[in-house]
Amino acid sequence: MISGMISLLRVTLAIGLILISGCSSVNNDSPKDVVIKLFGAMERNDAAAVAHLIDLRCLMNINVEDYALQMPSPRVIHNPEDILKDMPDSGLTKTRWFSMQRVVGATEIIGDTAFVEVSFIDKSINLQYYNKFGLHKRDGIWRIYSFKTIVGQ
Repeated sequence: MISGMISLLRVTLAIGLILISGCSSVNNDSPKDVVIKLFGAMERNDAAAVAHLIDLRCLMNINVEDYALQMPSPRVIHNPEDILKDMPDSGLTKTRWFSMQRVVGATEIIGDTAFVEVSFIDKSINLQYYNKFGLHKRDGIWRIYSFKTIVGQ
């Protein structure tokens, strides 16, 4: 009887430790996983998940490039809500990014900074938009701080 209770206690403690470690605030996702999760959050129209995966403060500093692709001149972003409205639902960035094939490629990590290759392929005009998304680690979590667009074929 006592050995059964001890076994039950051990199992209960093991389950508790697993649950506690799973609820840790440290995100062990790789930079590539974060980029893939961003596309998934955009597809689900989950603005809260998008906000968790990107560094809104850094994206607010975009002033010479437009990460939505295919823009003749960059848009002016006035507040973080503009970015969050742009990524899910029928936002311009989501509309343009999801109209093309998306290919997530190699990752380069340099300390607390990473670059993940992302290509958007417009098959209708045979054009590839080659990008490196910039990520940095803050409080142990990778967040996207830049969508650098480089046009190539």
